[in-house]
Amino acid sequence: MAYILSQMNQMGIPPLLNGIASDEQWAEKLSGIRRTWLSYIGELPARVPVRVQVNSQSKQSSHTRLHVEYDTVYGDKITAYLLIPDDHGSNRSMKEGYPAVLALHSTHEQGKEFIALSTGGKNRLYALELVERGYVVLVPDALTAGERIYPSRAAFDSTPFYEEYPEWSTVAKNITDHMQGIDVLCALDYVNPRAIGAIGHSFGAYNAYFLAGIDDRIKAVVSSCGFSPFTGDPHPEHWGFRSYPYTHIPKVSADLQQDRIPFEFHEIVALCAPTPFFSYAGQDDHIFPHWKSVGEGKLELSKLYRWLGKEDCFQSYMGTGGHDFPKELRMLAYRFLDQWLMKEGE
Repeated sequence: MAYILSQMNQMGIPPLLNGIASDEQWAEKLSGIRRTWLSYIGELPARVPVRVQVNSQSKQSSHTRLHVEYDTVYGDKITAYLLIPDDHGSNRSMKEGYPAVLALHSTHEQGKEFIALSTGGKNRLYALELVERGYVVLVPDALTAGERIYPSRAAFDSTPFYEEYPEWSTVAKNITDHMQGIDVLCALDYVNPRAIGAIGHSFGAYNAYFLAGIDDRIKAVVSSCGFSPFTGDPHPEHWGFRSYPYTHIPKVSADLQQDRIPFEFHEIVALCAPTPFFSYAGQDDHIFPHWKSVGEGKLELSKLYRWLGKEDCFQSYMGTGGHDFPKELRMLAYRFLDQWLMKEGE
């Protein structure tokens, strides 16, 4: 399944359905993608039982915000905000509880605060806006951000993680932590466990679809400016080992040094299919500037969803803007989540 990167840069994104004529052939290819992916990111250890500690509670104008802490693997703890709509406990028509969203922050040292507090980032308050639409929203700090920055280290310095877990990856660590977050949401009696989505921008965007590709409890995904193929990327090495600020998948560095890539990222998104998927990218994105390859990858994913008979489950937008999540796109994304998660009585 490995590709020669220089050839991909000349020829374009490899077709997802090349040589695929049956469901069985696609299942076989998908199984191979998953095996390769897990061999590069490392293990997904058995999760620990749900244990949530509420550190504080604050009544906001539209919701209640809980500052919580919950267990994850290897003795680690995750700090998060749990946002609960104001009508919690009222006589709702949604018989099986609230829909819920795991909201994942971008690369910002504030972590959860950047997307959940009114003082957070411009065009980044999707956690706050979603609770105002009636979702229960869990907003965790990723390791190296917010309250989980390593002592005496800068935000997103992953060096201590690799000193402790040299054979693992932060990608697998984040997937594991986010699966623990889904466990937390499923344990809440006021959440519908069959109506849970994931949303993120940039760092949060690809963590959202990495999660959905592993955990089928995610029923809808929103990715803003987070789809970044190797093909056409002027700096593909950012996915591999870096002494600073953040290392995603150390194992991929050896491949890149030999002009190889073991997978392409539209294949990783394909692990989500046919889960409803909303994707946005900007042509003037200074972090992921290779918009032509991004567009090619999205087109391949669109073809896949159509072939699976789930064309309506994939929505893709590309604008002329930068690395941002503008209001008009957020509103489209929220309506997409509403379509798949706000189904009463199901």
